[in-house]
Amino acid sequence: MGKHRPRFRLRTILVASGLAVAVLAAGAAALLTGGGSGGSADAAQARQAAVPPPTTPSQTPLADKPRAKPSKASRGAKRDPEPQPVEITQAPKAKPKPKKPKYTVLSSGACQASSYGEGQSTASGEPFDPSELTAAHKTLPFGSRVRVTNKNNGESVVVRINDRGPFVSGRCLDLSTAAMKQVDGMSAGVIPVRYEVLSRG
Repeated sequence: MGKHRPRFRLRTILVASGLAVAVLAAGAAALLTGGGSGGSADAAQARQAAVPPPTTPSQTPLADKPRAKPSKASRGAKRDPEPQPVEITQAPKAKPKPKKPKYTVLSSGACQASSYGEGQSTASGEPFDPSELTAAHKTLPFGSRVRVTNKNNGESVVVRINDRGPFVSGRCLDLSTAAMKQVDGMSAGVIPVRYEVLSRG
């Protein structure tokens, strides 16, 4: 009897171990069949809730177009120079013409006029200068201004009386060379003139 007890105990242990394995296997199968379907359904519902509902084209926001990044070549390329401000310059103003003095005519007349270009001095005492616009008259005060007009062409000049003459019948004025050139009478020598004694107004 004492020799067969160890074998009996070994069988008992093996049988108990087999039953435990069978119970564990059945429990695992039940979990896979029952709990697995429920878990998969919950997971499917969670995935559906995570996916947003489709939107219409009008609700879809327009995305900005991606901006092209400048390449190395474009960054190193020469750029057009910036436009320089244009300076606005005003046209130079024309120099105003010197105003002619206004005169009042005191008296007038007509006669013949000649010219002279030589003389050391004048009756007024000043040296004679043929390049000055001067003239000789018999009676007008020295310093008088007289406008002399050539009747042949209408040219005129204003002279200053600083000498006496001419002492030839029919002539009332002797013009300096410059004054006679002004009225274009040098070629004629003696010209018909109209004269006006002036006073500054």
